[in-house]
Order: sequence, then C-alpha cells, then structure tokens
Amino acid sequence: MVKLLAAFFLSLAGLLGSVLAQAEASALEALQATLRPIEQMQGAFSQRQYAADGSLAGESSGRFRLLRPGYFAWEITSPDSQLIIADPDYLWQYDRDLETVTRRPVDDSQALSPLQVLGGDADALSQHYAVARDERGRFLLLPRAAEAGFQSLALDISGELFRGMEVLDNLGQRVVIEFADVRFGGELSPADFDFAPPPEADLFYHDGE
Repeated sequence: MVKLLAAFFLSLAGLLGSVLAQAEASALEALQATLRPIEQMQGAFSQRQYAADGSLAGESSGRFRLLRPGYFAWEITSPDSQLIIADPDYLWQYDRDLETVTRRPVDDSQALSPLQVLGGDADALSQHYAVARDERGRFLLLPRAAEAGFQSLALDISGELFRGMEVLDNLGQRVVIEFADVRFGGELSPADFDFAPPPEADLFYHDGE
C-alpha cells in the first residue's frame, strides 16, 4: 500500500510538472507573439509606488519610447525629473535634480530592468524569465537571475492594447504603472536614444562589476 501511494504521488508530481511546463510554454509563446510585431512604441505613463505595508509611497508621471530590439527611454517629468535610457550596450540612469548619472552594461544581471522586456529581444525572454499567466490573465514574468532587482513583473496586455505593468521588487515594494496615448508608429531611430552625460553631473560607472 505504501509503495502504491508513493508511486501515485510520484506520478501526480510528474503530471503536474508537465502541465506547469506546458502552461509556461504557452504563456511564453503568447507573449512572444504579442511583442514580435512591435518595432517601436511610445506614449505616456503614470505610476504609483507602494511600500511593503501597502501604503502609497509616491506618484509620478512622464513619457516613454522604445525601438526594438534594445532601445528604450523612460522619462519621469513630474514631480521630479529622471531619465532611464538604454541602447544594446548600456543602461543609463540620469537624475537631473541630484545631478547624478549611473551606467551599467546591459548584460549585467543587476541592470535587468522590467522595461527591457518591452524593448528587448522577444525570442530571448525565456533565457531571463519564467513566464506564466496570473489570476487576472496578465503575463507574469519571474527573473531567473537571483541578482535581478525585482521579484516579478506583471504585464497587462491584450492584443495591441497595452494597459500597464506591475513590478514587485526584492523589498516587497510595488510599482503600478498605467499607460496612455500609446502609439506604435513614428520614425524613431537609434540616434533618438543617444545619451551624453552632462558635464556637471557626478558619474558612477559600474562597467566592471
């Protein structure tokens, strides 16, 4: 009887593992199919930051643009002024108020950004993330690298309707982002993502880490 139960639970575990693997593959393929046709995208966003206890910690808004694969810019214009911009080699973060610039290589796991999911190579998603659907039907991405700066990313996408995204960081804090005025046309080029640090800014390069 014990052996029979053990065999049953082993079989059940194997079946569940197979079902979960199929579900992950299906979600990954659906997300890749959604992202592949997109060459460029731009629009506005608003975001709310919540502390680990659920209290509202801050709100901001701005604009974004991306050119796939490998280029994106995320610019906060209110209430402060910050720019996150990336090309295939580097991710830059510029805080205009503090006059600081930080640069990391894009292939650095510490530099993995939720924004790179939208702006990166759709076919490379499986290398960096496990993909599933959450209870609300959103795409749920879990970083494979232990050093990634966040625990999970939920993308709220339906066809060409990009509603928003939700990021849970390693400290239990959440960022909820809503998109608006999203458009997929335009004439963006790699030159639109060039960045030169202002001479007055303090520079922090992490190229060798």
